[in-house]
Amino acid sequence: MTKLSVNINKIATLRNSRGGNVPNVVQFAKDVQRFGAEGVTIHPRPDERHIRYQDARDLKPIVYTEYNIEGNPVDSFMKLVLEVKPTQVTLVPDAEDAITSNAGWDTIKHKDFLVDVIKEFQQNGIRTSVFVDPVLKQIEGAKETGTDRIELYTESFAHQYSLGHKNAVKPFAESAELAYKLGLGINAGHDLSLENIKFFKDHIPNLLEVSIGHALIAESLYLGIENVVQMYLQKLK
Repeated sequence: MTKLSVNINKIATLRNSRGGNVPNVVQFAKDVQRFGAEGVTIHPRPDERHIRYQDARDLKPIVYTEYNIEGNPVDSFMKLVLEVKPTQVTLVPDAEDAITSNAGWDTIKHKDFLVDVIKEFQQNGIRTSVFVDPVLKQIEGAKETGTDRIELYTESFAHQYSLGHKNAVKPFAESAELAYKLGLGINAGHDLSLENIKFFKDHIPNLLEVSIGHALIAESLYLGIENVVQMYLQKLK
C-alpha cells in the first residue's frame, strides 16, 4: 500500500489569515494521524506565510508517523531541518516568492550542490528525497546525487488527466520504473486528488508515498477530514 502523507500547509494559511491559533496546526496533525494518515508533511518558506519555523519544532514531538519537511535548502531551512530531524527531507527548488512549487530540480546542473546538501542530511540520520520532473535523464541525475528517494512532480499529470488525457501518466510510469531499477525510492505529489489518485497509483509501480495537501483540505471542506483521509487510504490500497 502507498503511504498517505497529509500536507498541512493550508491549515496554517487559514490560521495566519486571522491571527491567533485557530485552526490549531498541531491538533490538526494529531487528528489526521488518528484518522489514519501515515505521515505529516509541511513546507515552510522563508517568509513563513503559512507554516512557520516554530510550527516545525512544535510538530516534532507529536508526529509519530512519518514527518516530512519540504523546502529549498537555503541556510535557514538547512538549520531548521538539522535541528528538528524529521523522518524525511524533500528538497524542492522553489523560488522564495513562488505561490507553490512549480518545477523539479535540474539534477545534472545542480549535482554538486545537491550532493553536499544530501550528504549533510544523511549524516544526521534524515532520509532525503529530491523533487523531480518525469524526465529520464533527471532521474539518472538524481541517482548521482546520492539521494534516497525522488518525488515525482505530478502537476502536469493532474492537469492533463482533468482534460481526459490519461496517457499523461506514461512518463511518470517510465520514470518510476527507471528509479526503481536505479535503487531509488519513489514518492509523488502536487495536485493529486480524489479524482486522479487511484488511476495514478495503479499506473506507477513501487510508489511508496504520496504527499497531498491543497486538494485534500479543499475536499475536506465538503466531506469532512476524517472521511476524506479514509477515502484516500481506500484508493491507495
